[in-house]
Amino acid sequence: MSFSNLLNEVTYRDQRASPAKTNTTNHTESRSQISRARSYASTAATSVSITGDISSQLHGGYSHPLARAWQAERQLTKSMLIYPLFVTDNPDEEESIPSLPGQKRWGVNKLVALLQPLIAKGLKSVILFGVPLGPNVKDTLGTAADDPSGPVIAAIRLLRRAFPRLFIVTDVCLCEYTSHGHCGILHEDGTLNNQLSVERVSDVAMAYAEAGAHCVAPSDMNDGRIRAIKLKLIEAGIAHRVVLMSYAAKFSGCLYGPFRDAAGSQPSFGDRRCYQLPPGGRGLARRAIHRDIGEGADIIMVKPATQFLDIISDAKEIAKDMPVAAYHVSGEYSMIHAAAKAGVFDLKTMAFEATEGILRAGATIVVSYFTPQFLDWLET
Repeated sequence: MSFSNLLNEVTYRDQRASPAKTNTTNHTESRSQISRARSYASTAATSVSITGDISSQLHGGYSHPLARAWQAERQLTKSMLIYPLFVTDNPDEEESIPSLPGQKRWGVNKLVALLQPLIAKGLKSVILFGVPLGPNVKDTLGTAADDPSGPVIAAIRLLRRAFPRLFIVTDVCLCEYTSHGHCGILHEDGTLNNQLSVERVSDVAMAYAEAGAHCVAPSDMNDGRIRAIKLKLIEAGIAHRVVLMSYAAKFSGCLYGPFRDAAGSQPSFGDRRCYQLPPGGRGLARRAIHRDIGEGADIIMVKPATQFLDIISDAKEIAKDMPVAAYHVSGEYSMIHAAAKAGVFDLKTMAFEATEGILRAGATIVVSYFTPQFLDWLET
């Protein structure tokens, strides 16, 4: 009902109640009628809410920008972010990756200049991926993975000296170092030899930990590798100071293409579907999360992120007392760039929306190629 109709209705009722006053209405009475109409409108609105559910009135709770921020269960902060770095065995390398906009392969000699301004802006953590480019470096056993003079171990030692407060995570896998591009050692028929792969991957993890990595993160998805790494850390007397972050729920799919371009880790035959999880395998993911918690993981990771928000939510439910990480992978990042370039949406807005969705699902750590931009965006 409009205000004018309410006014007419109140006037009509007053006239019927006091016929003698019909011809003596003055200015004061008119103001009184308006006041009564307003009161009636307010009472009517309240009555509607009371007869229904007053908790349905939500707009006031997020009408102000600060109030909107308070509605978030988790707000993105700089300390949540881990920046992925591709480190090559050419110490002076600085090469752009066409399929991964804004990202490069870096030689060890370039890392300090790259990271200094980012750390000044609040960067807290990086994750290192080794990219051997030299001739004949790769073999069937991935022996270059834990080479003391290789890019990852050299980068760990350099960064520990240059930036003592930077938290260094190392991805642990063999795919960048094997001649066949798979994440372990193979049987003669080309299938994965889980036992030998676990032994090899756990040795590589130990090499990174002993070089000074704060966190080792096995991404190979071989059964039992978390237990093997944890036992070796305990035996070496360093389990108390090394975080073990498991890629517990890592799904197969097409979103890793730009990463494989960057790391040179495309399989030379077949694919990784027999050891990475099938995209529809929610139950398998839950079982893998339970398994890795039981084997001693300190952090659980889900990868990719935005297409598996239900798995992030599951991980937070299962690992309710543990940090949950999510890797916003290369394909997810590149899709946002491509769509923004095509004018579909604003890059910054979509980067925030995607990441906030990851946090809302339950993650408290995000591995993101947008990290350098977030360090600036979060200031404003």
